[in-house]
Amino acid sequence: MLRRLVFAVCFVLSVSAAAQLPDFTELVEKQGPAVVNISTTQSVRNPLIPQIPNLQEDDPFYEFFRRFIPSPGPREFQSQSLGSGFIISTEGYILTNAHVVDAADEVTVKLNDKREFKAKVIGADRRTDVALLKIDASGLQAVRFGDPNRLKVGEWVVAIGSPFGFENTVTAGIVSAKGRSLPQENFVPFIQTDVAVNPGNSGGPLFNLKGDVVGINSQIYSRTGGFMGLSFAIPIDVANDIAQQLRSTGKVTRGRIGVVIQPITKELAESFGLPKPAGALVNSVEKGGPADKAGIESGDVILRFDGKPVNSSEDLPRIVGNTRPGARVAVQVWRNKASREAQVVVAELQDDRATRQSRRGGKPPATSQYGMALADLTEAQRRELKVEGGVLVENSQGAAARAGIRRGDVILAVNNQDVKSVDQFRELMNQFDKGRIVALLVRRGSNSLYIPFRVDGN
Repeated sequence: MLRRLVFAVCFVLSVSAAAQLPDFTELVEKQGPAVVNISTTQSVRNPLIPQIPNLQEDDPFYEFFRRFIPSPGPREFQSQSLGSGFIISTEGYILTNAHVVDAADEVTVKLNDKREFKAKVIGADRRTDVALLKIDASGLQAVRFGDPNRLKVGEWVVAIGSPFGFENTVTAGIVSAKGRSLPQENFVPFIQTDVAVNPGNSGGPLFNLKGDVVGINSQIYSRTGGFMGLSFAIPIDVANDIAQQLRSTGKVTRGRIGVVIQPITKELAESFGLPKPAGALVNSVEKGGPADKAGIESGDVILRFDGKPVNSSEDLPRIVGNTRPGARVAVQVWRNKASREAQVVVAELQDDRATRQSRRGGKPPATSQYGMALADLTEAQRRELKVEGGVLVENSQGAAARAGIRRGDVILAVNNQDVKSVDQFRELMNQFDKGRIVALLVRRGSNSLYIPFRVDGN
């Protein structure tokens, strides 16, 4: 009798638990056709080609290299990568991540019905990791946009994508947190979930239970390269705003006020007389910049910007970036244990990474063959660094990384020859023979140092 009673109770509990779990089948059936698989190809220089000297046949070392150094393979090979995306209009516009199509020579979109199209990259914004594609097709099924601001922590969400190339894979989980700020990602209030997201899911949609897209799956936190329960999605309202700008103007316009900020800790709040640790502490102001002209000083704490509260330092770049350049806005600052207001005319952030063209058309991102992605300094950056020239290292890998060059470094000179632009840097480097070691003068923070670098050490 007791055994029957226990069985009955367990059965009732299991039925009750099953009744509370959501059914995703209808959502997947209706929204699945709007999700696409994205594959890219890129020509990559072969890093394994041995550096064989150019010797004459009568040279005593010629026979040695001919016998013992294998014949090099092709100097370039095709690199392929996979990602996901989703259709946002019946005319063939598609949203995905910028890193999915970054530096791609060719982008192919595969629909749910197995049709394939060559895609054009209308534009990509690396700051938010959003890219807009276009395929020559019509009558396509498009997704519906939801409101990520109405998402609640603990709410069920669903991802559809192509992890590791497995197309139309469905995973589900809950919203773990909202408004997450990640390192080097100042313009996106990420949605954190525990939905299983893996390489290949990037660019795919995150749905709520109504079947509305609330985000773009973009990043994972992992120590192994695989899913560990922490994934991050770009809110769809942020992504849609970027897509509209890329579609209409081909670039993304953001505001700036010319300040360097840091977080307010409990101890700092106490020392400044703030009732709680909130706001963004200004530790330097660009001379002649918008904030300087408005009277904002180093040591001020920005509490509100254009009527929006600055709860933490991560909020300010996002709020300012979304403000239209040229707008005159009110800024509430805390100074000398009292609140005061300033009027700031927002300037345009010039260091814009959006590009309007496919990788085949227009000028590609400034990337050298020495393992560094480089960009010219803006006038504002030169003023802030107090330099007349130099090029910014946006990424460092391979030989550059091994030499000690880091992302964020500014290369000022090559063998004491001043560097004014990316093109000039390339010209200077091309003057040296392969294998030659040159001295790069690098500005890192407030310090300068020389770094020895072997030319063409790719």
